[in-house]
Order: sequence, then structure tokens, then C-alpha cells
Amino acid sequence: MYPSFFLLLLLTIASLAYMQGKRRAFSLTGLAAGSSRLHSRPGYYGLLTALWCVLPPLLIFVFWLAISDSLLIAMAMKTLPTSLQNLSLDQTDLLVNNLRNLIAGHVAARDIDPVLEKAAEQYIGLQHISQMALGVVMLVTALFSTFSVYRRICPEMRARNHVERIVQISLVLCSTIAILTTIGIVLSVLFESIRFFQQVPLTDFLFGLKWSPQMAMRADQAGSSGSFGAIPVLAGTFMISGIALAVAVPIGLMSAIYLSEYASSRVRAWAKPIMEILAGVPTVVYGFFAALVVAPFIRESGELFALSVSSESALAAGLVMGVMIIPFVSSLSDDVINAVPQAMRDGSYALGATRSETILRVIVPAALPGIVGGVLLAASRAIGETMIVVMAAGLSANLTANPLQAVTTVTVQIVTLLVGDQEFDSPKTLVAFALGLLLFIITLILNVIALYVVRRYREEYE
Repeated sequence: MYPSFFLLLLLTIASLAYMQGKRRAFSLTGLAAGSSRLHSRPGYYGLLTALWCVLPPLLIFVFWLAISDSLLIAMAMKTLPTSLQNLSLDQTDLLVNNLRNLIAGHVAARDIDPVLEKAAEQYIGLQHISQMALGVVMLVTALFSTFSVYRRICPEMRARNHVERIVQISLVLCSTIAILTTIGIVLSVLFESIRFFQQVPLTDFLFGLKWSPQMAMRADQAGSSGSFGAIPVLAGTFMISGIALAVAVPIGLMSAIYLSEYASSRVRAWAKPIMEILAGVPTVVYGFFAALVVAPFIRESGELFALSVSSESALAAGLVMGVMIIPFVSSLSDDVINAVPQAMRDGSYALGATRSETILRVIVPAALPGIVGGVLLAASRAIGETMIVVMAAGLSANLTANPLQAVTTVTVQIVTLLVGDQEFDSPKTLVAFALGLLLFIITLILNVIALYVVRRYREEYE
């Protein structure tokens, strides 16, 4: 509660600092003279004062959040007996984990170790003291930095330049955080995948035709040795995604063309929002619809033609997934088609082309980069979908080209492998990271292809 209170207090002080800084800027020139003598507008002086009131304490707060837990845990561990401080690394990690659970209240009263209870009380006491000290330091820093900037305000002060510089640095930091986060995700997946490939050959993973990741946990335990061929999983992913795109791309593109070129403004006003509602429906609802309506309908229809249809099929999941991603194609395609200059339409009509010829030979090629982007977004959404596949296509990794059979996808297997308590030294768990890396590479290839298409047609039509 203390950090929230101090942050709220800091925002209150920043509001007061803004008003005082702005008032001082006016007082330096006089109300009658206005702000003509000031280098910047009075609001910039107030904003600069408020920023210096918020940023230094906020940096202290973020730094303390980053180190506080580790520091307090280390101080609490020092209160333990000497016999518990000279443990191995694994035993120390287990002890720290038990201490964290005790602090969080995840341990039953009958299972509490008195020694750990004392350490937990020490941690909580230190935490309260540190929160109060943090609040005092933040408050003093805010007042000191605010007073320092307030005294420096003068008509020649370039407040606008300072504010813009602070905003620019903040934007650069945000961009850097986003880039570092992406790099961290890729490296974490890559390192775990390398650990997997040290135990399972890369060729067996990429070209294996059998997927059965179940393994025996001990040498004396009966169980499977595991088969990690990714071909069946990839085949199911591509099959379901292909069915979904076969549904979404024609319907979405035709809907976009109709709404942008043929529909009246009244029809467009209600049709487009209704279509975009599909993007806001939770995927679990689509999963229920696929499992309870679409899959039984496909199975009963197959029986009329003496076809063997599984209760869970790739066709059912692909059809419902295609309906789900229609808005991704239609909305983006509609926007880029409307962005095509009217002069290109008028020139086509002036040459005697009909409306359909203008759409096919002028508008669609000119809007193709945006359409490709919409299709790529829909493909990425289809490849990454999990809930619909679990409920409508099943978990069986079957290597088949029959869409009426049960299949599985990469994302479903990743979720299945990482559910529950897992041993991260086992290939059964590490293969999830290998699948994630493979999915990342596939998505990267799709982006490269789309970028090539966009650049080629953009140079041709711009």
C-alpha cells in the first residue's frame, strides 16, 4: 500500500509544481506584458517543473523495485542458523522458494517451519521499514528537484527545448525497452532450444514423422523414450491455417471491395461495425461453437455420404477460425482500398474501363501492399490460435492430409507440454521452446515474403 500512496502523493506534488512553475513564469514578465518576453510559453515552464518533480523520484522507485526483493531476501536469510546458510546452490534456491511462499501466505499453518517463520517476519519488518524510507527519499528528492528548477526559471530559460529533450529521451528509452524485450524473448527461446538440440538431433526434430514427447523420468521407470518429429505438428498447423485462410481471404477481400466500392454510405455505416464485432468475440466462444455446432454438423453431413469423419477434425477448427479472422482481412483491406487516390479511378473511367475492370486492374493492384499486410496478420493470428484447435481439432498429432481427421498444432503442443509441474532438464519440456523457435522462424519468413511483395508493388504504383 505504501508505494501506491507515495506515487499518488508524488502526482499531487507534481500538479502543484506545474501550477507554481507556470505562475512564476507569468510573474517574471508581469500579467500586463503577457508572455512576450519569455523564451517559451508559460505552460512549458510549469511542465518542466512538474517533470523534474516526477522523474528523479520515479527513477529511484523503479531502481528500488528492481533490487528490493533480492536485497530483503538476502538480509532475511542472514538471520537463519549457520547450518542453513552453507547449503548447496539447489538447496539454497529451494529454501528461498519456501521462504517466498511463506511470505506470500501460500503455506498451511501446520506446515510452517519456525526458523523460516522468523526469517519471514524479519523480511516483512524490513519491507515496512524500506517502504517508509523509500517514501521519505522520494518525497525529499521531489521537493529538492522541484525547488532547484523553480529557482532557475527565468525569461531566457529554454523551457520548451528542455521539455522536448526529456520527451525525446523518454521515447528513446521506451523504444530501447521494446527492442531489448524482443531480443530477450528470442535469446531465451534460443538458449533453451539449444539445450534441447544437445539431447535430440536437429534432423530428427525437423524431419521426424512421429510425435510422441512422453518420456520416462527415471532410468528404472517404464515409459517411452520419446519421439520428437515435428512434421505431424507442422502439418496440422498448416492444414488448419490453410483452411482458415481459404475461408477468410475471399470473404474478407470481397467484403472490403463491396463496402468500399459498391455499398452506400448507409449500408457501410452499419455493415462494417457489425463485421468488426467478430474480432472482439473471445476465442473460447468460437471454440464452443466449433465443438458443439460445426463439428457435429460436419460429422453428420459426412455420414450422409458414407464418409468417416472424426468427432474432432481439422475442417471444423479451420472453418470457425476462418470466420474469426475475417475482420483482420476485411477491415485492413477496406482501409487501404479507400486510401487509393480517386484520380486513379477517374483515369480508369476516362479510358472507358468499367467499374469491375477498374477494381480488378487498378484499385486492387494499387492496394495490394496493404491487402498483403492484412492477409499476413490474419495468417499470424491463425497460426497462433490455440483454444479453437484444442476444442475442435483435438490433441492427436496425426500426419494426414485428410481434413476430416483430428490433428494438432504447434501452439497447442506448447501449451500441453508446459502445463503443470515440469522438469526443465527433460527433452519433453525443452521441445516446447524448440517448437516456439520454429514457429518464430516461420513467421519471420512470412514477414520477409510480405515485405518483398509490398516493396515491389509500392515502387510500381507510387
